Amino acid sequence: MIETDQLSYAYGNRPVLHQISLQVPAGSIYGFLGPNGSGKTTTIRLLLGLIHAPTQRISIFGQDIRANRLSVLRKVGALIETPTVYPHLSGRENLEIGRLARDASAGQVDRVLEMVGLTHDARRKVSDYSLGMRQRLGIALALLGDPELLILDEPTNGLDPAGIREIRRLLVELSQFHGKTVFISSHLLSEMEKMVTHVGIIHEGRLLFQGLIGQLRAERGQWQDAVSTDGQHTDITLEDIFLHLTNSRK
Repeated sequence: MIETDQLSYAYGNRPVLHQISLQVPAGSIYGFLGPNGSGKTTTIRLLLGLIHAPTQRISIFGQDIRANRLSVLRKVGALIETPTVYPHLSGRENLEIGRLARDASAGQVDRVLEMVGLTHDARRKVSDYSLGMRQRLGIALALLGDPELLILDEPTNGLDPAGIREIRRLLVELSQFHGKTVFISSHLLSEMEKMVTHVGIIHEGRLLFQGLIGQLRAERGQWQDAVSTDGQHTDITLEDIFLHLTNSRK
C-alpha cells in the first residue's frame, strides 16, 4: 500500500530523515511510532506530496506519488494533527463543505457520521464539541470519498483516556469492518500497542524496527535481561523495547 526506498530529507543543512524504507501492507493498521521530533510528520508530508525530497522514491498503490499525486490522493484520506474545521458551523455543515471539495456523493455525509459515532451530534455547532468529538469529525472528513488508505498524524493528541479509547475503537472498526488500511503516527507507544498490526519505530530520523507487532513481541525475549529486576522477569511492553532500541544506539 505504501512503500518508500531509502527516503531521506533535510531542512536546509539539518538532516531530518535518514534512508527510511517503509513497507505498509494493505489492510493493516501500521503504527509509525516515535517521540516528538523524530521525523514522523515530515515523513507524512512527504507521503502526501506536501513537500518533496530531491531524490525521493515513494510509491502508494504501486504508483509514484510525484508523477501521480492527484490520482493517488483521490484514494487517500488524511488528518494531520488537529483537524481544520469551522467552529461556527455544525458538524454536518463542515462535512458538506468537505464533501463538495472532494466531489463525494451526498449520501456519504450520513455514512461517515455513523461510522465515527457523531450522528446524534451532527447538527450541533463544532464550537460545542469536545476535543475527542472534533478529532472524530476530522476522521469523518478524511473518510469522505471512501478512501482505501487513511493517513493520520497524532490523532489522539491532547485527548483524555476516554477520548483515546474512542479513537482506538474507531480505527480498529475502520480496518476490520470497512477494509481501510490505516497508517497512524503517534508517540503514545502503550496505546498504539493495543491496536496496531504492524509497527515502524523511528528515532532521530532513523527506522529502528519494522514488521508485525507479533514479530516484535516474539523477539522481546532478547531484551528480557535488560528490564529484569533481581533476576525476576517482567512483561515487556512496546515502550520497554523502544527504550532498549534507542539506548542501544547511543
